[in-house]
Amino acid sequence: MEGKSTALIRKVKAQGHFTAGGAGPGARRATFAEGRAGPGFDFLPADSFMSSPALPLIDLRSDTVTRPTPAMLAAMFGAPVGDDVYEEDPTVARLEAATAARFGLEAGLFCPSGTMTNQIAIKAHTEPLSEVICEQTAHVYLWEVGGIAFHSGASVALLPGERGRLTAAQVAAAVRPANVHYPTTRLVCLENTHNRGGGSCYAWDDLVAIAGVARRHGLPLHLDGARVFNALVATGQRAEAYGTLFDSISVCLSKGLGAPVGSVLLGSAAFVQKCKRLRKAFGGGWRQAGYLAAAGLYALEHHVDRLADDHARAARLAGALARQPYVAEVLAPETNLVIFRLHDDCPAGDFLARLGALGIKASGFGPQWVRFVTHLDVDDAGVARVEAALLSAGG
Repeated sequence: MEGKSTALIRKVKAQGHFTAGGAGPGARRATFAEGRAGPGFDFLPADSFMSSPALPLIDLRSDTVTRPTPAMLAAMFGAPVGDDVYEEDPTVARLEAATAARFGLEAGLFCPSGTMTNQIAIKAHTEPLSEVICEQTAHVYLWEVGGIAFHSGASVALLPGERGRLTAAQVAAAVRPANVHYPTTRLVCLENTHNRGGGSCYAWDDLVAIAGVARRHGLPLHLDGARVFNALVATGQRAEAYGTLFDSISVCLSKGLGAPVGSVLLGSAAFVQKCKRLRKAFGGGWRQAGYLAAAGLYALEHHVDRLADDHARAARLAGALARQPYVAEVLAPETNLVIFRLHDDCPAGDFLARLGALGIKASGFGPQWVRFVTHLDVDDAGVARVEAALLSAGG
């Protein structure tokens, strides 16, 4: 004998409310087109609906989990390609030029990952026995496998930021005086938005002040812009103005922009030419990469402005979390990341397991801390499902 939930789902399918796999939120009716939920169910109990195996997964672990849209796939399969190691792929060249122009810089280098673009940039700017200034929870230091030491033989001056943001005074104080006992300060790295800071953004005046310190000391300034478009959309800052401040910028295409893979390293023509040799040494030279570059071009043309929707949904989730008695603290979201702390009587592992049983994935972010990330594949219906799940996820 089939269970109550299975019978209800079969009833829904028989009535034609499923057209492309999965269902919408809670206790409302849903219609699907291309896998995206429409208005909700009005005859299914929320609990039985949310526990159904027919529900699509809601993945809040990262904005890297998105899949190409049908239109992006069409652009990829229609792309003209060539051998990029021979500099003969026209789509790669177009992506590199378009990204550089957007940020007011001369040239770009398409690479497989943001870790590679960051580490290539750091190696190009430094030499062994030199030092990189960055915030203590910066991605280039904390989440890139010790790459600064491994690839560049450089030391790191770690500074405590406010939600990942440094001040010009901190950077100035961290520059080493000339002394045979010290490494030589060679580079300043910023991250905008800042992952560990909950998607926090730099104010423009603060970026200008830090760039001024770097210039006075003759130091290049690198931006880890894994989510730089989130920062631009949230603050209204202009991408082309960034080229007046930063000597190099790593722009990720596979997070909020929804491309399947790839980042572009930007800088002067001479800098990028140097980095191209380093990319080859890193094993990052690739051949018909235009299929992937086409996804990046499509993302730049179609997926930037919509990041505001992700930010609004993150704010909505933060509000829902703040209403839960088992949530001790929620960092106010500035973009698409929501970081929150659970009370000790609600173990984070149990909380994540309960969400998982309801078809929702999220990431632990330290003892009792959890991260939600909104993105292209989480729509309003998905947020409604998460809101409903939070009512019982505390145990």
